[in-house]
Order: sequence, then structure tokens, then C-alpha cells
Amino acid sequence: MRPRARAALLGVVMLACCVSTGCRNGLFGKQYEYEEDLTLALDGSATLVVNASCAALVALRGLPLETSLTARADRDRERIRAAYQSPVTDVQRVSAPWVRAGRRFFQIRVRVADIRRLGEAAPFSWSRYELSQESGHHVFHQIVGASALRPGTLRNYGWDGHELVAFRLHLPSKIRWHNARDVDTNEPTAPARGNILAWEQHLADRLDGRPVEMRVELDSQSILYRTLWLFGGAFLAAVAALAAIIWWTMRKGAEEPAAPTA
Repeated sequence: MRPRARAALLGVVMLACCVSTGCRNGLFGKQYEYEEDLTLALDGSATLVVNASCAALVALRGLPLETSLTARADRDRERIRAAYQSPVTDVQRVSAPWVRAGRRFFQIRVRVADIRRLGEAAPFSWSRYELSQESGHHVFHQIVGASALRPGTLRNYGWDGHELVAFRLHLPSKIRWHNARDVDTNEPTAPARGNILAWEQHLADRLDGRPVEMRVELDSQSILYRTLWLFGGAFLAAVAALAAIIWWTMRKGAEEPAAPTA
């Protein structure tokens, strides 16, 4: 076999291996059947983005949605908006659906004025949220309890047992301690770039209502606030140094004797 042909065949084999090993989690990283993506501020306000399949919203949260690919998307979007809108939440957007693995997915974007009251909204009532200050730092604590699945009501939505659920947390300040662990190895996980933590669970365990406990201790001063102070300090130091140079130059000029005239 010629070298060029051998290289091409090797490339095809490697691509096939990548596809076969990446099918479970997707070629571009892990894919989740249901995920909550929470961006938290130290004052308790937050933005929460939910990405989930219709099947997961029906089974986990009990929403009255049509799981068929031919169902009317506008009707389901209205039902989702009505379910997520509440006195403690403001629905900013419900996306058009997209299809993955033969199931429709939606994205719901919600603003929350006080994370401690989020559990009052029906779609998030399976969680208890706490945000407090302890020993000079902030502590976020969330416990996700039972799903809305009723015994004997689970249908076959095409799940094969590999589906994952995730609860992701974007934090505004330095993380002191957390209890996030890898879903398969049960080993502690490091924060991702951008101060992001994720707690994962197999969909089967979430359907069974096995609790997820999330606890994070973080600094009470945001990274942005600290960064602005650093930039401000650096700017003032630069201005002071420039002023000192100008003053020194002018003083040296004033001290030099005038040249004698002829």
C-alpha cells in the first residue's frame, strides 16, 4: 500500500474511533438531557438557563408538553413560559426547539431577584436554595430532591441509560471550597475556566429522585470588583509616576544656570 493511501486509511480509522467513542457524550463534549445553568451574584440575584428535552420536562418536572416531533412548537413554548413565569421568576426567553437523538429540546432563560425564593416557582420546587454569609465569606447551598415522576407513568422516550443531568453554577468570586465530584469516578472536580462548577447525575438516578447536594464556599468580594480595584490602582500609580517624572524634569530645568550672554 502506498504511503499516501496508508495515511488516508489511518485517518479514516482514527475518525471512526473518535466517532464511536464520542457518540455517548457527543463530539463536542458532554450532552445533557436536562441541565440547569445558574449564574449567581453575591446579592442573591441570578440568571438561570434550563436546557432540556420535552421528555425530560414531562418526566422530571411534570410539564404538560407534547413529546412528538410533529407537535406544534408555539403551543409548547407558551406552556413552558406559563409554567416558568411566577411571582419570583421572570421568563426572558423560550427558544425555538431543536432536535437531538430524536427528541425536541428547548432552552428557557429566567431572571431571579432572590435565589433564596426560587424554590417557590413550581419548576424549581424540587430544590431548596440557601445563600448566606459565614465567617467572613459567602456560602451557597442547594439540595435537589425528588422529581415529579409518578410510579407507573414513565414512557419510553428513546433513552438508553447513558443520559446525564447537570446542575451548573457560575460564581462571581474566588471559590474556597466545594463538593462537586465526577459522576463516574466520584472524585472531586476542579472549577472550569470562568469559575464554573458542575454537579452531574445519571438521568435514571434523577428520575428515582436521588438527591443532589451542592455546597460552595466563596469570597464575599467579587472577582470583577477586585479586578476593577487592581486596574484603578495600576492606573493611579501610572499617573503618579508620570507626574513625578514631569515634576523632576521641570525642577532640573529650573535649577540649571542660565548660559552667560556675550
